Amino acid sequence: MNFKIDTKEKFTVITPLAVQNAAIMTAELEEFLISNLHKTPPHIVLNLKEVSSLTPDEAGKIAEIQQQYYAHGHSFVICEMNEEVTSVFNNLSLEAPLNITPTESEAWDMIQMEEIERELLDGFDEQENQ
Repeated sequence: MNFKIDTKEKFTVITPLAVQNAAIMTAELEEFLISNLHKTPPHIVLNLKEVSSLTPDEAGKIAEIQQQYYAHGHSFVICEMNEEVTSVFNNLSLEAPLNITPTESEAWDMIQMEEIERELLDGFDEQENQ
């Protein structure tokens, strides 16, 4: 694997390392993320600080995976992108906005806020059904 995995209590931080061939990294990353979609902890922080460039196809694949996580009720936050990678993501035509933060710490905060939001919405849904 060409990325570092740091498992926390509520989420996993994935940091791709020296990216020589981003297509291979994206395929390995996709395989890892999809295989972990139903594992604990369910939330992902994708730290792209080491990624110097990304093609629109690669960014699109990451965006698709992020949407799969949200479809399953899990958080997936991308953080620490350089300007070139950020512009690739900004130029994508996406149905849903991506959750992107400038720092890993802010990504952690976003996951915690989304978890609270899901708990509140679950409680609201239960009240409506009574």
